[in-house]
Amino acid sequence: MRRTTVLAAAATAVALAALTACNDTENKDAAAPAPATTAATAPATTAAAPSPTATETPAPAVTTPAPVATTPAAPAGDFDPAKAVENASKEPYAVSMKTTMEFGGKPAGTMTGRMNLNTRYTGRSEMTVEDAVVQTVITTDSAYTRMGAGEKWTKAPRPADAAATDYTDYAKLLLAQGPSARKGAAIRDGVPTQHLSGRIEVEQLAKIDPPVYRNTTAKGVTAFDFDMWVDAQGRTLYAEQVIVLKGAKNVNRMTFTDFGPAETFAAPTGAGAAAGS
Repeated sequence: MRRTTVLAAAATAVALAALTACNDTENKDAAAPAPATTAATAPATTAAAPSPTATETPAPAVTTPAPVATTPAAPAGDFDPAKAVENASKEPYAVSMKTTMEFGGKPAGTMTGRMNLNTRYTGRSEMTVEDAVVQTVITTDSAYTRMGAGEKWTKAPRPADAAATDYTDYAKLLLAQGPSARKGAAIRDGVPTQHLSGRIEVEQLAKIDPPVYRNTTAKGVTAFDFDMWVDAQGRTLYAEQVIVLKGAKNVNRMTFTDFGPAETFAAPTGAGAAAGS
């Protein structure tokens, strides 16, 4: 595949990837058995004269400890994902994201970056496809791009559809599918999570993720499989999207780390004053 073709395909993949009980146990204490004692009194007599009464020393009491009823500790990740997602913070935050792309079973590129979510999207990213590297910075009013370190930055107006999603609405779509979407608790990078899985119809994204909706419908995609792992705060830690495009299976895997307060993304040093400068 020629580099330009691969770059175009990778850009499409990035857009499709949205860069764009606790069991209660009753405490029933079993009653301890009564102490077992033996007291035998055996008066011994003779024809000559009565003997003093002989009494055995009582045997020590034998007590079997009562079993202690306990409530098993809740397993890691044992929380209700629906409540976690519903109560997820609406405050803006910054997060690092890594996306790996796979076309037809073969690695096709990676993208790393840091961005602000739950607010007007800004951020920086770097996409690598074969030997090509594309770096991008999106500020509140402009977009800056360069083809690898050491190259010249070019400036353009901020794209009207510049956006990224934290997948909270995707989780709601999956949860609405009922119990079949709940795959249970899992540990991701040491963090307790709940795994959600299901098939999402592209039409469902028209309002919640317009960039992905436009790109997928333009390619003739009507639905795709989606898996995600959310933590107890309702945040997505990992997501995997599988799209069949022109008979080929395309997989996008997204990892979210280093959650923190929203950040400011400024124009890169040496950026041009206008597109193509």
